[in-house]
Amino acid sequence: MILSDKRILEEIASGSIVIEPYDRKFLGTNSYDVHLGKHLATYRNRVLDAKEHNEIDHFIIPEEGFVLEPNTLYLGVTLEYTETHKHVPFLEGKSSTGRLGIDIHATAGKGDVGFCNTWTLEISATQPVRIYAGMPIGQLIYFAVEGEIEVLYNTKGNAKYNNKTTRPVESMMWKNQF
Repeated sequence: MILSDKRILEEIASGSIVIEPYDRKFLGTNSYDVHLGKHLATYRNRVLDAKEHNEIDHFIIPEEGFVLEPNTLYLGVTLEYTETHKHVPFLEGKSSTGRLGIDIHATAGKGDVGFCNTWTLEISATQPVRIYAGMPIGQLIYFAVEGEIEVLYNTKGNAKYNNKTTRPVESMMWKNQF
């Protein structure tokens, strides 16, 4: 079950959903719009290795915007820091973003109950497109959870994305045992 706008407001009031900064005008019928933060990153190497720590270079989107090029993976970050203590958050691209040929996540649209951070975005573009810090980039949708949670994400000892950040975070796949 997806939470409605009224239910999202109730959960914000109770503290089970936290959005910072929060602005009521970005609350939709059943979602909350999030915005692109000022930091982007790209991987240093063109060939990535799932067993290695693939390092990234961070940069700030200039005021005049930045042109995304096809065939390059950009890591972005939401302006908003969020906490979700009772619901499963899903981050989806806005239709206006998609209609510009921008994809904001390759596979990682679902968060875990207990996720407390900004969202790293896996951004790609089908053709060159100029983007800007602060532009609407996606929307958070919240799903109710059936049953009790045994271990929240932010209390897991092996959670790889718990460190609070305002910059995109590279893949931590290399920390897995395989």
